[in-house]
Amino acid sequence: MIEEDLYRSGQPNELNFPFLEKLGLKTVVWLAPEDPNQRFLNFIDDQEIVLHHLGGIPSVNALDPITEEVVLEALENILNPRNYPMIVMCNLGRHRTGTIVGCLRKLQKWNLTSIFEEYRRYAGPKVRVLNEQFIELFDTDLVGVPVNRPKWL
Repeated sequence: MIEEDLYRSGQPNELNFPFLEKLGLKTVVWLAPEDPNQRFLNFIDDQEIVLHHLGGIPSVNALDPITEEVVLEALENILNPRNYPMIVMCNLGRHRTGTIVGCLRKLQKWNLTSIFEEYRRYAGPKVRVLNEQFIELFDTDLVGVPVNRPKWL
């Protein structure tokens, strides 16, 4: 759980579907360049969940940080309460998802130490300094905060 009705995850498998069903999700924001697996796509379709695939074109280097364009599009989805309950995910729920959450925390005025602590908690031993640098340099003024926004913002 990131905030009320806002969750993060890696790509789930069939064992996770009953739990996800209980969340009553309306929206999945998928950040990986490749498509989710077919079983998950079938689950999304069966549950009438809207999928926003923002991963875009696979980069030449898998370690490249997520683009500013994807971050802004993901935050636009996250800041729209009509999309809730929502889950933000990538393959493992670590780096791309962690970068989005870090930028969201910056928008929430968290201090960088707390943002990086949360990022590292999920990234484990595979922290990517370029992602932390992206979060630190991310310009929150680029984000259009809607009038009808989630109450936690």
